[in-house]
Amino acid sequence: MKFYTKQILSLILFSMISFAQPVETEHVEAELISEVSSIRAGTPFWVALRLDHEEEWHTYWRNDGDAGLATKIEWNLPEGFEAGEIHWPYPKKIIISGLANYGYENEVLLLAEITPPEKLPENEIKIEATAKWLVCRVDCIPGSADLEMTLPVKNNIPKVNNEWTTKFANAREKLPITSTGWNFEASLNDTIVTLHIQRPEWSNQKFNEVVFFPYETGIFINAGIQNFSTIKSGLYTLEIPLDRLRIKDPEILKGILISEKGWCGEGSEKSMEFNVPVGMKSSMTQIPASNNDGLILALVFAFVGGIILNLMPCVLPVLSIKILGFVQQAGKDKTKIIKHGGAFTAGVLFSFWILAGLLLVLRAGGEQLGWGFQLQSPTFIVILSIFLFLFALSLFGVFEIGTSLSSLGSKVEKGNGNGSAFLSGVAATVLATPCTAPFMGSALGFAITQPPFVTMSIFTSLAIGMAFPYLLLSIFPQWLKFLPKPGNWMESLKQFMGFLLIATIIWLAWVLSIQAGADALIILFSILLFSAIAAWIYGRWGNVAKSGRTRLIALVISLAILLPSAIWGLNLINQIPQYTSSNSSSSAGLNWQKFSPEIVNKLRNEGKHVFVDFTAAWCLTCKVNEKVALDTEEVINKFDELNVAAVKADWTNRDDAITEALAEYGRNSVPLYVLYNADSSVEPKFLPEILTPGIVIEALENLN
Repeated sequence: MKFYTKQILSLILFSMISFAQPVETEHVEAELISEVSSIRAGTPFWVALRLDHEEEWHTYWRNDGDAGLATKIEWNLPEGFEAGEIHWPYPKKIIISGLANYGYENEVLLLAEITPPEKLPENEIKIEATAKWLVCRVDCIPGSADLEMTLPVKNNIPKVNNEWTTKFANAREKLPITSTGWNFEASLNDTIVTLHIQRPEWSNQKFNEVVFFPYETGIFINAGIQNFSTIKSGLYTLEIPLDRLRIKDPEILKGILISEKGWCGEGSEKSMEFNVPVGMKSSMTQIPASNNDGLILALVFAFVGGIILNLMPCVLPVLSIKILGFVQQAGKDKTKIIKHGGAFTAGVLFSFWILAGLLLVLRAGGEQLGWGFQLQSPTFIVILSIFLFLFALSLFGVFEIGTSLSSLGSKVEKGNGNGSAFLSGVAATVLATPCTAPFMGSALGFAITQPPFVTMSIFTSLAIGMAFPYLLLSIFPQWLKFLPKPGNWMESLKQFMGFLLIATIIWLAWVLSIQAGADALIILFSILLFSAIAAWIYGRWGNVAKSGRTRLIALVISLAILLPSAIWGLNLINQIPQYTSSNSSSSAGLNWQKFSPEIVNKLRNEGKHVFVDFTAAWCLTCKVNEKVALDTEEVINKFDELNVAAVKADWTNRDDAITEALAEYGRNSVPLYVLYNADSSVEPKFLPEILTPGIVIEALENLN
């Protein structure tokens, strides 16, 4: 009896020491666990470092991304034992402040294989390790834990530890598989590496998205958009943006590819490891080295979209003023008219180049931005409002743009000179960016993924298209005879155009109120008040003064009022936290839900069709579509009848999730309307940028 009692007590004591207790650290629970309940001499076995993170906190993968530190394990093993390298489950891309980190949230198991020697003591062995990590949310905290566990030594085949069987199995499902049977080739240009993927003959799996996680650091834009496309059945390309500040070009592309659909069928492993040399071009002849047809089509679409952009409600106020200028020019010298048209075109081209260049630079730095991105900034909205307000005051006659300033040694023609025409082109471009005309969205989406030369070419085509009607009238001024004759009515028309600009400012103020609240409106109106005082002073004394000294003094006083008030107001507005849009209003009579990729998948899994409205408060085209097409009784009834869920992706404020979603469809602008069928095998349908009730209802009825 004593013998059995001793054995039972030993068993209880052994069970208490065989499995280590987890160590609680700041934001992370760490534990060393074993897949087997005992070990045998010479037989390898698997252990794992289990890290359980607090909500919203994460640690890092082998490549930490833009910032971080990979988790390390320092083993302290008995003599003769050997530990293998960490086997890393595939990570998650975690975006923080425009930077991309590769890491793990919630619970993760980092596996390692341990091989014991051929001879072991009869009782048990102790496995010890020191784990070190960096745990981050926004702030980061280094963490570490000294861990140990004791395992019995037996001569029979080690048995599986039932307590951890499921967790080890789940961890292995997240380990990358080998790329046996898959064919990869990689080609390089200045800005991207293009990975060509050909599936094996035995696979019929289809892919709609693949993401690359590199093993090497400092070469790729981790937060950049990776463009995945299908060339034909079984043949795909993945474009991976390169960091412009990289030390070297990649000679070998190595890392893992992740597909949510699984590489060997639905529910199979989602990550695959590969290693392929990088050449200057692919030998896969099925894949065109360049897509000239696509570029030509994009240039045509951009040109046509630029012409149509003149009809958008964002642009009409400024362009109406330009038309007035052509009326005033009727009957004047042809050379002067051509110069004015050229100056307007130059203003449009200059502004488009500046915006496109800024967009490319920011994207190269990892920023998630799109067309119209500047209107996501309250600072820009305030500056644009000041500019338009001063322009309106000049039309009302408070002061005149273009009067001579002898103290500055220059003379600009009064009224509608070349300088005024250039500024009209700048203003038209700035106001055009919130709108996406038909044909323009796909061209912009194509442009932003191409090398800089191609991107700038498409933006240039867009600018020429926008300026084309006015340039044409300048070259053929005889067509101006179809416009009304100049007369006293033009002064009234000029002042009326000022009211259109005031209406534009009201719209900008509304956008600002959504982004920064009512306090920002009071600040904006205060800045505009001081701007009006500055304009009045310059108009009262600067425009009418004969003395250059008097005009200079009036200008200095006006700037002394305008600039400090603007700087003061902008500083106050920047201190106001931007509001987070709920994306769930029912402004169009529909029960809108806030956008996220997860909610779209959830609704489709529930058997619902999903309509996603990518919109923004600063997009007037979006607002017109809401009123004309979505805010109608027949459309609302059709949504209810067909059980279509309405999801709103509100891009008024910067939202990286929405930017990434737009990029997945080859777009970087709004509006975009996507209609998902409840059947996941059916590709989503894209509606045009300009909606009517008939277009929406027809698309809904075609769902079934």
